[in-house]
Amino acid sequence: MPVRRLGDNERRAVERLLDRDPYGASTVAERVATRGLSAWGGGDGAIYGYGPRRRLESLCWVGAHITPVLAHSAATAAFAELLHGQPRTCSSVIGHAEAVLDLWQRLEPGWGPARQVRANQPLLMTDTPPALAADPRVRLARPDEIDAFWPAAAQMYTEEVGISPTAEDGGRAHHARVARLLRAGRSYARVVDGEVIFKADLAAITRHTVQVQGVWVAPAWRGQGIGAAAMATVVRDALRRVAPTVSLYVNDYNTPARRAYRRCGFRQVGTFATVLF
Repeated sequence: MPVRRLGDNERRAVERLLDRDPYGASTVAERVATRGLSAWGGGDGAIYGYGPRRRLESLCWVGAHITPVLAHSAATAAFAELLHGQPRTCSSVIGHAEAVLDLWQRLEPGWGPARQVRANQPLLMTDTPPALAADPRVRLARPDEIDAFWPAAAQMYTEEVGISPTAEDGGRAHHARVARLLRAGRSYARVVDGEVIFKADLAAITRHTVQVQGVWVAPAWRGQGIGAAAMATVVRDALRRVAPTVSLYVNDYNTPARRAYRRCGFRQVGTFATVLF
């Protein structure tokens, strides 16, 4: 069955499909909700569908990242055929592990090797304010704090992704993204003597969930329980103001983070995988 690029004439079908995967597809769902489908193009990415026009089965967002949504094996094979003939421009493939790993197995002969494959990233969710006491010193970061906030964001990115955000353009694109998050009131921080020692971002917001990314504690402050109490503040505020659930995904080997999320009431609702280039 052919894969086709989708436009706004199929937006309702796309939204129905995204609603079936509220936590795994939140980043794609937010883009569709805010921009529709026809406005995308060039460097903004595109969304492709698999299935009959009246019965869409799977999606694949192709842009800075590639994200398959509800993609069974036939759909991943079709998406791989589409992508295999194109030069790789994405920095990662990310989504539910079964679809991502199947897609990557098909793409690797032409695109490989990957820099890293993270095959087991628990996808977590909570809809209940944490019983854990929150840290009242954690708050929304202000736009005028960009000079203090960006170094923390850059260090978090380097630790998590394995490369510095300054590697290609001196960090201009990453700095601009961090500044947008601050202006939108989507970043939390705890600041001590002008230094950001905790940060977290609301990376995607939909009517179902808010996905938290970029959680980081400064190295000198780790092992003191700061992350769990700070996340309790983030979760409480996000549930109160933003969405009915809070979700995130975490590397399986990050034991301290998983422990902190467990203390905040998160439970596993799926498994992600990420292929990094």
